[in-house]
Amino acid sequence: MAITQPLPSELLSVANHAWERLVELNPQLLEQLSPSQQQQTQQAFALSDFIANSCISQPQLLLELWQQDLLNSALDETAMRAQLSEQLAPQLSDDGAKKVLRQFRRQQMVLIAWRDLLLQQPVTDSFAQVSAVADSCVDSANQWLYQRCCAESGTPMDAEGNAQPLVVIGMGKLGGRELNFSSDIDLIFCYPENGETQGGRRSIANQQFFIRMGQRLIQLIDQPTIDGFVFRVDMRLRPFGESGPLAISYAAFEDYYQHHGRDWERYAMVKARVINQDLRFDQDIQAMLKPYVYRRYIDFSAIQALRSMKAMINSEIRRKGLRDNIKLGSGGIREIEFIVQTFQLIRGGREPVLQTRSLLNALKQLSEYGELSLEQTAMLRQHYLYLRQVENILQQIDDQQTQTLPDKSIDQQRVAWVVGEADWAAFYQQLQLRLAEVNACFQSAIGEEEPEEHAASQIYMDLWHCGADREALANLLSQHVCCEQEQQTRVDSLYHFMHAVEHRHIGQRGRQTLERMMPSLLQQLFEHPQTTLVLPRVMVLLESILSRTAYLELLAENPGSLQQLLRLCAGSAMLAEKLANFPILLDELLDPSLLYNPVSPDSYAQQLREFMLRIPPDDMEQQMEALRQFKQIQQLRITAADIAGALPLMKVSDHLTAVAEVIVNAVVEQAWTQVVERHGYPEHLSEQQRGFAVVGYGKIGGIETGYSSDLDLVFLHNSDSSTYTNGAKQIDSKQFYLKLAQRIMHLFNTRTASGVLYELDMRLRPSGASGLLVSAIQAFENYQLNEAWTWEHQALVRARVVYGDADLAEGFARVRHQILSLPREAKELAEQVQQMRSKMQQHLSRETDELLDLKQSPGGMVDIEFIAQYLVLLHTQHFPELSKWTDNVRIFETCAKLGLLAPEQAKGLTQSYLDIRDECHRCGLQGISRMAKKAEFTQDLSVVTKTWQQLFAR
Repeated sequence: MAITQPLPSELLSVANHAWERLVELNPQLLEQLSPSQQQQTQQAFALSDFIANSCISQPQLLLELWQQDLLNSALDETAMRAQLSEQLAPQLSDDGAKKVLRQFRRQQMVLIAWRDLLLQQPVTDSFAQVSAVADSCVDSANQWLYQRCCAESGTPMDAEGNAQPLVVIGMGKLGGRELNFSSDIDLIFCYPENGETQGGRRSIANQQFFIRMGQRLIQLIDQPTIDGFVFRVDMRLRPFGESGPLAISYAAFEDYYQHHGRDWERYAMVKARVINQDLRFDQDIQAMLKPYVYRRYIDFSAIQALRSMKAMINSEIRRKGLRDNIKLGSGGIREIEFIVQTFQLIRGGREPVLQTRSLLNALKQLSEYGELSLEQTAMLRQHYLYLRQVENILQQIDDQQTQTLPDKSIDQQRVAWVVGEADWAAFYQQLQLRLAEVNACFQSAIGEEEPEEHAASQIYMDLWHCGADREALANLLSQHVCCEQEQQTRVDSLYHFMHAVEHRHIGQRGRQTLERMMPSLLQQLFEHPQTTLVLPRVMVLLESILSRTAYLELLAENPGSLQQLLRLCAGSAMLAEKLANFPILLDELLDPSLLYNPVSPDSYAQQLREFMLRIPPDDMEQQMEALRQFKQIQQLRITAADIAGALPLMKVSDHLTAVAEVIVNAVVEQAWTQVVERHGYPEHLSEQQRGFAVVGYGKIGGIETGYSSDLDLVFLHNSDSSTYTNGAKQIDSKQFYLKLAQRIMHLFNTRTASGVLYELDMRLRPSGASGLLVSAIQAFENYQLNEAWTWEHQALVRARVVYGDADLAEGFARVRHQILSLPREAKELAEQVQQMRSKMQQHLSRETDELLDLKQSPGGMVDIEFIAQYLVLLHTQHFPELSKWTDNVRIFETCAKLGLLAPEQAKGLTQSYLDIRDECHRCGLQGISRMAKKAEFTQDLSVVTKTWQQLFAR
């Protein structure tokens, strides 16, 4: 049956196709639905694939909508909860509850989408309805699951014998009852008092009870099944994020926000709301949060905090290459939210009426208090509701969580038709006008002033306007800018860039940005004291971002960032190349306070946790990409501090090692989660144990990691094949740890848009490349005692646990000390060390008559390392303290204290080691091979070779 409503022909075709599928499968519907009902159903199918697919797969759902007159019935949240609780009550398993919840959610969401798209219900009604569905599902599931968990484990009690509930806090739009159609839900779990369960087979702590219950509740709501999911659950807003416990007591909750809460969490807590029906719980939580969220004084620091958050969002947009995003983009939903929430935080402590979770209520109050004009308030309200309507339409098309405008013609027509525009072009024009008005208000209320632009000298404007004309460039440079000797290199760099500008698809905005930026940038480049180094590096970088307007605008609108860029490119060819390959790092140039003032190495773990909060925990690809971005960002900051002289060489290595360690920890935890999800964890472990350790050898083991160091790792576990995992697909523990090791290597080695995380070298494991990927600690000990070569014992000198359970770390330390303490005969040991050194020198050294190979030449880095290892292997049996350290400097210090080296000798070796490392480091920064003139290292080489002869010529 053809649709008589004025739908575009392409939408009519979609509707007819979906209707034919429905009728073919369910021909009786033609008799059960009236012509007008059939017509409206086809309209719904035209506008939403979600509605069509739901009705085709569940025709009973469609019949209920019409026969029970649900489309015209007012939503009754109380009745909704009662209905859902009644359906859940007889369920005896989590699987049964999941089915009920998912079918209930699908019916309600089809109903809401239908009302939004066809009946034009106000978007505020849609907020309330979707939020009510979420509240009903979460609270009903909470109550049902609580009864089951109490039956299984006993009831959690406080010290006075009162039963303790799981209190569920809804954050963000759920807290404000403003959920969009396909939103995820941000939750926090807590409970009033610590204590133990009573009535179960054995008592467990309340926290353990609620953590287990919380895990099951998340699965009830979030886990995809054949019936879909209920809502995607995000728990990363809880205290301490992913590293924090899943459920905490009120006392721990309050303590966190008093002592650890961050600026962005204040914004999040504006909308925090307890979902449990008992209002006392919400009153308790609000009483705890109020002093943290709303300061008693007028808090203008909120504006700067918001600017930082907005900069982070802009950075995210550039990272993900987002375009036409009506939530995060310029003038989008987030800017309206920021305007309102910032004024709430500034004034809310003094004006209690601003302490509301509803954005629209707060907006109304802001005009009454004169923070915004009536015109601004009306405009923001109108545009907010419009953008939220468009957001819902985008998500109702196929129940997808998106705020990006569609590029498919069919979806564009759907959006334009629902909002009442003639076509997509008319809608897009109207949208851009609204976004521009919102952004203007945002900039007026909160945004920073635009930096002043300084006109470049005419010569550099002329140079820019030469374009890809090699002769004109050469003439202008020879007359005004540089000498003949340097001219050719500079002309080549400029010509290649200009040629790319003329032939690359850049777009109007990009070309306007270049026109505004390039003359001034050329002036800075040619007036730079190291133009010959900086110019080609910056030109290559700019060429790599020509088609990425957001990065061009970042540099054009932030003169300070350009200054940092020139400084870094002058200091390091390696860094210039990295910026060209991964332009997302350009965002880091915005804040010199972070760039040149590195944090304590101890803080990298917390920084990584916060960095990963923005990534969906179940999105492995984004998790992998984020780890690589984090590494690059931290290395950029370390390099910047290195170039600026803020970090000496040893501290640079400390920082690079600390970054590597936290990434190793994060990768192992990700791999653990993924393997456990499939197989469960070995039954001999508690939930917090891993039974696994990562041993770092070489540079990471010796705390001497460089910018391009790979990671020499060995994996150990403490299990045997007699234990099994406790998951659905059981495997023995040895297989489990093998799969864990394979997953770790996959996470490290996979090349994403940001490259490989670290190159892994696993050849130091027992039996090398032919050995098992992961070894039991007992097998490792047996191998080291009975099969390992001397060079493997040498490697053990620079080995330490960088991740692992305390008992495994202690076990490895014991084995390491045991091996290093073995009795060794000096002459035999010296011969074995010299043989290995001779092989390495023969195969790896690139020394010439005039040039020194800083690493492999006699007297170079490897000789120094071998001296330290020889002394440890020979003398630890008599001096156990020699096995304490893994780095060369402290080994030499210890040897001097013990009389194994003369003080002058130890000092000379240390200085030679630092001098050679420093030069290797400089070569790495400038991207050149580690070769140096022998004459410049005569003293260092002499100290090392003299000590070598004394030790090995016995």
